[in-house]
Amino acid sequence: MSLSATATATHAGRPPVTVFGPDFPFAFDAWISHPAGLGELPPQRHGAEVAIVGAGMAGMVAAYELMKLGLKPVVYEASKLGGRLRSQAFEGGQGVVAELGGMRFPVSGTTFYKYVDALGLETRPFPNPLTPASGSTVVDLEGLTHYAEKLSDLPPMFRQVADAWREALEDGAQFSAVQEAIRQRDVSTLKTLWNRLVPLWDDRTFYDFVATSKAFAKLSFQHREVFGQVGFGTGGWDSDFPNSMLEILRVVMTNCDDAQRLIVGGVEQVPLGLWRHAPSQCVHWPAGTSLASLHGGAPRAGVAAIRRQQDGRLAVIDRWGGQQSYAAVLATCQSWLLTTQIDCDESLFSHKMWMALDRTRYMQSSKTFVMVDRPFWKDKDPATGRDVMSMTLTDRLTRGTYLFDNGPDKPGVICLSYAWMGDALKMLPQSPEKRVKLALGALKKIYPNVDIASHIVGDPITVSWESDPHFLGAFKGALPGHYRYNQRMFAHFVQDDMPAAERGIFIAGDDVSWTPAWVEGAVQTSLNAVWGILRHFGGRTHSANPGPGDVFGAIGPMVLPE
Repeated sequence: MSLSATATATHAGRPPVTVFGPDFPFAFDAWISHPAGLGELPPQRHGAEVAIVGAGMAGMVAAYELMKLGLKPVVYEASKLGGRLRSQAFEGGQGVVAELGGMRFPVSGTTFYKYVDALGLETRPFPNPLTPASGSTVVDLEGLTHYAEKLSDLPPMFRQVADAWREALEDGAQFSAVQEAIRQRDVSTLKTLWNRLVPLWDDRTFYDFVATSKAFAKLSFQHREVFGQVGFGTGGWDSDFPNSMLEILRVVMTNCDDAQRLIVGGVEQVPLGLWRHAPSQCVHWPAGTSLASLHGGAPRAGVAAIRRQQDGRLAVIDRWGGQQSYAAVLATCQSWLLTTQIDCDESLFSHKMWMALDRTRYMQSSKTFVMVDRPFWKDKDPATGRDVMSMTLTDRLTRGTYLFDNGPDKPGVICLSYAWMGDALKMLPQSPEKRVKLALGALKKIYPNVDIASHIVGDPITVSWESDPHFLGAFKGALPGHYRYNQRMFAHFVQDDMPAAERGIFIAGDDVSWTPAWVEGAVQTSLNAVWGILRHFGGRTHSANPGPGDVFGAIGPMVLPE
């Protein structure tokens, strides 16, 4: 099922909620779909090379769109094509995969889905808790286990928590009014509402918002505890409690935590598809040209250094010592890598930008997957008539357990444990086998009569993103006071007023965006960079289809005083 059957549908006759702002309410989905295209380059710049550091979703989108404009992207990758959109196949699993990075994609991310649909990929609902896709959910807290197929099946406390969360959002952040402005793409109203919230909540944590809200103040500490452990939408929220409340407001206001889908066969197909796809309309390049064909089938090795040359161009040195000169470079790697893995001239960024890049705070994340012979969790317990196992949220070591049915003719997959921050660090030193044993031990206490191990086939697949030297964490989690840093990073693609020594190097990725952890943010920042690089090469957008930089002065994110 494609996006056209989901995200573009209206709700009660109203337009859908999309990731339209709120910090920068620019219609990226409309910009890339406009028949006028993204712009045009001076003919003499056709074929000019631009370096793309990192082949994740941000790098691939930028490279793909720049190729269509007539430039020659040169992609460097230190690890794997796809970045954190990593789908690892189980040996002998008939194409069955474990999604090690991004695995659930809200339909509100309409720009991302433009590429999904263009590649003809199939999607289906993600088996989140208390959704039809999961069938049933088990909530296990403090030794008490509750089985539910919908929220009303749980004890009254869970409904009270859900109601309090909705009331807190309305009272503390004018939730309905902001969402309506997003639905209508009413830029003026959205900017007015959101710019009031930025100074109110930048310096305060998510937990502060919950604990001081009138709605939760009427309830007990245990209600807040349940909210942290279980949450609503995608599961528990407590790993985000230290984050700036602005980050959480963006997630819920743009429905990133709702109506999520998975990519059948693995999300890695999206960046790999862009790598291989030959667009029908491509300036300068002959028909059939793709990023893969421009690279002879493989990207360049990882980048070791970026230097400013005397002629003003940028030298990129790869890990084997190869050096090439470019007029522009786009860095889509996580920002910490610009100080730990890549030796960059300090003069490439201002000191305030280096402060922002270095202050980025990444969240830890751990997943442990096993392949099983069949989706046995659909079996019914003869004593209760219930599913023998369910999507599970718990305060035990596993935290979240997700069940993936790949159809009657393929093995199933269980994400035994999906944990964050401190819970992820508990798994960090453990071997894959030990992680599986720990997870099975925790689940045995919830499902004492289910022999999960007897269904496991093949070897487990695990990941701890914080231990990977090419990532150093799963994604950004902004702390209180980080708005100014984010604003500097996000606005960096507009370079007209920057010193010449700092121009020509661009940044993109979900850690540059306002919505880290969601691929839509990576896509939008990459398109910002496309506009910046187009302008850097002397190009321009079409008057009928202005780009993000053309309107940035009017609708860009507010700037807080230093």
